[in-house]
Amino acid sequence: MKTVLITGCSSGYGLETARHFHARGWNVVATMRTPRAEILPPSERIHMLPLDVTDPESIATALRMAGPIDVLVNNAGIGVVGAFEATPMSHIRKVFETNTFGVLTMIQAVIPQFRSRGSGVIVNVTSSVTLAPMPLAAAYTASKQAIQGFTGSLAHELSAFDIRVKLVEPGYAPSTRFSHNTAVPVEDLIPEAYQAFAAPIFAGFARPSMVTKETDVAEAVWQAANDMSGQLHFPAGPDAVALARSA
Repeated sequence: MKTVLITGCSSGYGLETARHFHARGWNVVATMRTPRAEILPPSERIHMLPLDVTDPESIATALRMAGPIDVLVNNAGIGVVGAFEATPMSHIRKVFETNTFGVLTMIQAVIPQFRSRGSGVIVNVTSSVTLAPMPLAAAYTASKQAIQGFTGSLAHELSAFDIRVKLVEPGYAPSTRFSHNTAVPVEDLIPEAYQAFAAPIFAGFARPSMVTKETDVAEAVWQAANDMSGQLHFPAGPDAVALARSA
C-alpha cells in the first residue's frame, strides 16, 4: 500500500486531495500547521501531523513521524492580491517563504529517502497564473513562477534516480486561497489611485466564467502522482486547461 504526504490539508485543495487518495486505498499523511481531527474521517490509513513548511525543524519532525512515503504533494500556499506598489516587502517575503522556499525545503528534506530507494514522486501545486498573467497578483505569480521553473529543472536532475517530478496548475477558484488564505487583506493593498482599475477585475473574480473545483485539483494531483510518462504539466480546472492549450 502506497503512502502520500500532503502539505496544507486544513482546507481546500489539500483537504480534498487527502480525501481523494484515501478513497483510492492509499495511506494518507495529512499535514497542516494545526491539525484538526474532525476534518477527515477516522481511519487507520489517515495520519494527521503538524507541519509548518517555513520551519525546517517542523519538516524534519513530520517526515520522521510519517516514516517512508511514496509521494510528496507540495500544496501549502498563501496568496497576496493587490497593487504591487502598495504591497509591503514583508508580506512578499512571507509569500515566498511559504510558496517558494517552503516547497524547496520540503523537497530537499525528502530527496534522500527517494534517492536511496530509487523511486518516489514529487508533485508541486502552482497556479494557472504561471500560464497567463493575472493583474493584481504580481508577487504571488512570482512566487509560483519560481516553482514552475525549478520543477522543470529538478525533473531532469532527479530522473537519474527514477524520481518523478510533476506540476499541477489549478485554475481560478473563489473558495480557495485567494479569498481565505492571504498574507494581508485585499482591501489594504488597493490604494485610491488603483481603485478604478481594480473594480472591474474584482467584479470578474466574483463572477468567473469558469471555476476550478477542489475535486478537479485532487484528480489532477492523483493523475500526476500515478503518471509514468515524461509529462510534466497537469492543468486542473477548465480555465487552466484552456490556458495550457493556448500556450
